[in-house]
Amino acid sequence: MKRRDFLKMSSMATLACTMNGIPVRAFGEDGPLSKTRNSNGNILVIIRLSGGNDGLNTLIPLDRYTELNAARSNVLIPQNNVLPLTGTLNSGLHPAMTAMQNLYNNGKLNIIQGVSYPNPNYSHFRASDIWFSASDSNVFVDTGWVGRFIDNQFPGAPQAYPDPNFLDPLSIEIGSSVSSMLAGAAGLNGLAISDISNFYNIVNGTVDPAPSTPAGHELTYIRFISQQTQAYTQVLSAAAAAGTNLATYPSNNKLADHLKIVAQLISGGLKTPVYVVNIGGFDTHDNQVDASDHTIGQHADLLKKLSDAIGAFQQDLEMQNLDDKVCGCTMTEFGRRIKSNASGGTDHGSAGPMFVFGTKVNPTIIGNSPVLPVNATDNDNIPMQHDFRQVYSTILSDWFGLNQPNVSSVLNGQNYSWLPIFKWSTGVEQQEDLSTLGLDQNFPNPFTEHTTIRFQSSGGAAEVLLYDEMGRMVRRLYQNEVPAGRMEFGIDRNGLRAGQYYYQLQVGSSSKLTRKMLVVD
Repeated sequence: MKRRDFLKMSSMATLACTMNGIPVRAFGEDGPLSKTRNSNGNILVIIRLSGGNDGLNTLIPLDRYTELNAARSNVLIPQNNVLPLTGTLNSGLHPAMTAMQNLYNNGKLNIIQGVSYPNPNYSHFRASDIWFSASDSNVFVDTGWVGRFIDNQFPGAPQAYPDPNFLDPLSIEIGSSVSSMLAGAAGLNGLAISDISNFYNIVNGTVDPAPSTPAGHELTYIRFISQQTQAYTQVLSAAAAAGTNLATYPSNNKLADHLKIVAQLISGGLKTPVYVVNIGGFDTHDNQVDASDHTIGQHADLLKKLSDAIGAFQQDLEMQNLDDKVCGCTMTEFGRRIKSNASGGTDHGSAGPMFVFGTKVNPTIIGNSPVLPVNATDNDNIPMQHDFRQVYSTILSDWFGLNQPNVSSVLNGQNYSWLPIFKWSTGVEQQEDLSTLGLDQNFPNPFTEHTTIRFQSSGGAAEVLLYDEMGRMVRRLYQNEVPAGRMEFGIDRNGLRAGQYYYQLQVGSSSKLTRKMLVVD
């Protein structure tokens, strides 16, 4: 049996262990936590929409409604039922997504249009592997992007942990097993909480010991997994006892149940940097909508559960003053075709929107409504505007504070362009004095010919870059070695097209602040 195969099997019983296991101190006292880089304390919650979400019925492109009506009239959301979003007339949300509409309109939701990758795969299993591993479609990688992030930030993972200086699980997935997204070079860098009752049994100390498993030469490793799991169970129990939930979560909603657990663990002080939760059912080949009312049905039920769960989770974080260090994002293995099928559903496609939520995100839509053919065929797909690895790269740099070499290392040695997902970064790797770093809104804004930008820093090599709304660098606005204090410089339009831009201040190699700029005719 290969170790990775065994790891996948053992993860299903990860938390089936006694609360009276060996003490945490039984693990190596000389762990490598002094080398741990993840010290900004930020947390990412990944929500997987399993099955392939229909993006065109999630984020409806109102400026393409004529083409939509021609391509999918049997599933299309009526235009007057689409939920409006502040600041745009081009896009709106499915009517079941009122909680996420409120997040966007209150400045807590970022949307990225047309997310996919070159030469997309339409198999659930292979497409999921690509998203998990962050590989090209023709490259097969055993490790996952989160697993490699853990490897990068926690040298020696998973065997060197828990460590006296870091007792918490390195990542947690709520589900029957740990997905390959959490696979590192030496094993699975994550812990599975199989279901709700299992979690509360852990909290109450009523879980039975795991059965013995004959695995021959893997026995030593099995013993290690058993010891590690028991230690983590103690930590989880303590965090759950110390934590609480202040928001009211929707009933009959497993995703909400899972996010409630995540909030409770974060509230209890758990420092785990990445959580993964899942919601299935998005493979809507038939009966996607109610034939008599397209605003309800199978897909609407899923989107309502997603939206309500995220809304309650965000409210819980805010009520406990935890929102500044937590953000969440959605992912799905692929989108659906432009044209609906005769069964009232949609078939496997390519691109679709991603959502990133939290108080630190830029509340905007990155990209444009997808260009759709006037007469779509069964084979037509939504064009890609953004590579999903651009989203991963931006999360790694702007949320977790990794510098570019480490971002590239996590993403299979590749570099991807930045996206304006966050208002600013909280990078820590270069240890700049973030308390003195600031970037003001340009004035005037919007502007037609000339505007002024002010910033402050603790000194060093400063650079201000301008990006368009697709995340492409347009020009360098400022580059100089600056002393500590406030600086001011003016810029001229110099041929910039009217539209929305983002300017980003960087001091050193990891600290960044971003603001939105509008150019008008």
